[in-house]
Amino acid sequence: MADSATPTKITIPVSGMTCAACQARVQRTLQGTPGVHDATVNLMMNNATVDYDASVATPASLVEAIRDTGYGADLPVAGRTAFEDQEAQDHARAEEYRELRAKAGVALAIAVAAMFLPMHRMMGAGAYVLGAITTGVMLWAGRHFYTRAFQSFRHHSADMNTLIAVGTGAAWTYSEIATVNPGFFTSRGVPADLYYEAIVAIIGFILMGNALEAKAKGNTSRALRALVDLQPKTARVVRGGAEVDVDIGDVAQGDVIVVRPGERVPVDGRISEGESSIDESMLTGESMPVTRRAGDSVSGGTINRAGGFRMSATTLGEDSVLARIVRLMRDAQGQRAPIQALADRISGVFVPVVISIAIATFVAWYLLATSAPAVHGFASAIAVLIIACPCAMGLAVPTAVMVATGKGAELGVLIKGGPALERLAHVGTVVLDKTGTVTEGRPTVVEVRAVNGFDDASLIAHAAAVEARSEHPLGEAIVNFFIQGEAKDLQSAVTQFESLTGRGVRGVVNGKLVTVGSPALMRESGADDASVAGWRDAQLGEGRTVVHVAVDGLLAGAIAIADPIRETTVNAISQLHALGIATVLLSGDNRTVAESIARQAGITTVVAEVLPEQKVAEVQRLQAAGQVVAMVGDGINDAPALAQADVGLAMGSGTDIATEAGDVVLMRADPRAVADAIRLARATMRTMKQNLFWAFAYNVIGIPVAAGVLYPAFGFQLNPVIAGAAMALSSVSVVSNSLRLRSFR
Repeated sequence: MADSATPTKITIPVSGMTCAACQARVQRTLQGTPGVHDATVNLMMNNATVDYDASVATPASLVEAIRDTGYGADLPVAGRTAFEDQEAQDHARAEEYRELRAKAGVALAIAVAAMFLPMHRMMGAGAYVLGAITTGVMLWAGRHFYTRAFQSFRHHSADMNTLIAVGTGAAWTYSEIATVNPGFFTSRGVPADLYYEAIVAIIGFILMGNALEAKAKGNTSRALRALVDLQPKTARVVRGGAEVDVDIGDVAQGDVIVVRPGERVPVDGRISEGESSIDESMLTGESMPVTRRAGDSVSGGTINRAGGFRMSATTLGEDSVLARIVRLMRDAQGQRAPIQALADRISGVFVPVVISIAIATFVAWYLLATSAPAVHGFASAIAVLIIACPCAMGLAVPTAVMVATGKGAELGVLIKGGPALERLAHVGTVVLDKTGTVTEGRPTVVEVRAVNGFDDASLIAHAAAVEARSEHPLGEAIVNFFIQGEAKDLQSAVTQFESLTGRGVRGVVNGKLVTVGSPALMRESGADDASVAGWRDAQLGEGRTVVHVAVDGLLAGAIAIADPIRETTVNAISQLHALGIATVLLSGDNRTVAESIARQAGITTVVAEVLPEQKVAEVQRLQAAGQVVAMVGDGINDAPALAQADVGLAMGSGTDIATEAGDVVLMRADPRAVADAIRLARATMRTMKQNLFWAFAYNVIGIPVAAGVLYPAFGFQLNPVIAGAAMALSSVSVVSNSLRLRSFR
């Protein structure tokens, strides 16, 4: 295969795939196509995702490669959004379900009627009529089985349609000969049996199973449909001084949009006027509404619970938060989990093996049976062909991935596909960045100590007046504390402001020189800090930063600032430990601060004072020790470690770089989401293993029973009609088991 530094990715719709053998054939063909780096074919999504070198392959050549396998393929519709793609897929699946249900209903009704006809139907005109009806059912309701089987034959392959077509086709041929020339069989001592009603019943049962499977598949994408439905169809835009409703596609960047209470926010934007309580639960999994004011960003699809506001449209279309989530989920559901590899290998040889077993079954019955060997052998061979089900193997893993990624989105956990899910399930160590992950990520004033006649209010007011001119995070914490406090009466113009790098700031406030900063700066200003020395040492021992304040050379006091741990951090760490997972705090901060935060959170291992490249080295050290490592972070400096870890979990409140580097995006700023993600991954792996077990067990048990292994001991021979019903229900059972993940809490 060709190499390329910048591979191109395309997702191509594929039609006609019905089982794992179909999926495996298309995938092998694409992976062997010149210029293709990797290809993943998804039976659930009916598409192929291909990474290719655009200088060697083209989208048209990839489509042609798929068509050469006997399956349909088309280029993606240009300009179609993720919302439109999902709506088109939902519509197609609904149409498929309605068509299959109608055909199954007719076929089963005819089969039941045929079974209750009087016995003389087996002779004369009755047999001709029943034969004609059966032929009509095969050509109408079962037509796609035979056309797809023929296409596979033309391309030297075989799939589930081949098994159905050969089985029912052989039964139809036997019955037609028995109808037209019964003596051909009776003269040779073989009963001229008719299988018409069995053929119709088999087609009906298989179509019924296909219909139930299509409906169950639709249920697996319920979360995606719910996300798509969040996108409003119109927006109320201010144009020419008047409010007008326009289609969402006509909203332009910078448009002023009016959002009333109870309405959904139509697009991403920034509030320009007003204040409200916004329900962001579908995007973040957080049930409590959040307050948004002028200057705050809001996301399209969220619900305005209380208070009207005006907003300016910012990000539109495919670049919006909601569209990116939908696109991420669709991409994730198209990725194949490593556990699927075994099923893929078996699916590649499954159909030829089953056909060989069917031939061997007929030969064995014909040679060994003491009565009607041809009839017994023929019925058993058909039962083998009909009961074999490669579909269940093909659906075992992707259905679980689809439901799990959808459920994760409901919980505010975006998992980027099956590989990430599988690795997450095996995580044994979680490494957490400190700032913005374990802590709130914003410094906050936690304690104030005023001395020398100053009170807390005046101390904060003097410090805030000077720090208002500073851009330092500690200064911002002091200003925010002042604004939120009661001492709002000091409105001072600061003059002669000076920023002293690494030491602090100073300026003249109402004629008084106010100095804010380190002990060294206090001493330089002539202020004696001895009165707060003991208190300061205690604060430093708690991992807090202490800022001193002096007015005209007299120490006014000191302010303790800390980045507090999140309210949910302790519970999150406790949950991880309960899952048997070790936790490590990784921070570039000084060791005293990091150890203090770790004690509060319940984290036992601390790695502090590390640079970004040293964070990567620490993750590598844990991996070298045999640990499967998950890294949780939210900053640009976390991106390398997120990429190095077996699983990177990026806090959704962090930077785009961190989000891109992560395998999992935590949409809510809550470390408990890490435990949620791991529990969901473990539950999904259990479901995948259950699905694969039952898919394999069904075929391992069903095929020998259909071949007649129970007949010598128990006199039991499986009726082909029952085999058809069992095959139809096997795939439904796998999908239904995956759907249980929707109840995950």
